[in-house]
Amino acid sequence: MAAKWVELVTGSLEDKKAYRRLKERQKQLPPPYRETADALERYLMSVGGLAGGAVLLDMMRDLLELMESTAENRSPVRDVVGDDPVEFIETFITSYTDRTWMDKERTRLREAIDRAATQGGTS
Repeated sequence: MAAKWVELVTGSLEDKKAYRRLKERQKQLPPPYRETADALERYLMSVGGLAGGAVLLDMMRDLLELMESTAENRSPVRDVVGDDPVEFIETFITSYTDRTWMDKERTRLREAIDRAATQGGTS
């Protein structure tokens, strides 16, 4: 019971272990790919933090796999991120937005207003 309370406060221990494994894999990337992955992760942690822990881990895992395959193919990082890395990562984040807490709150707000409108007799 105490373990569940601790996880509620600090987050999933499994998520933390998965994060550490991802970070270890990231450290194994050759320098230009590791530096790119580090920069993308830093941005995700700042902006992508709207997502829950599991979604953020999915994002990080997918980005890491992308960087690993890019390194394996010895493709330039610009072939992946393009001329504007902000545009790249923002587009990447949008593919995960339906799973963020903000989207749940938006749905809640819409449903609450719909209920209120129908209870008042006017829509």
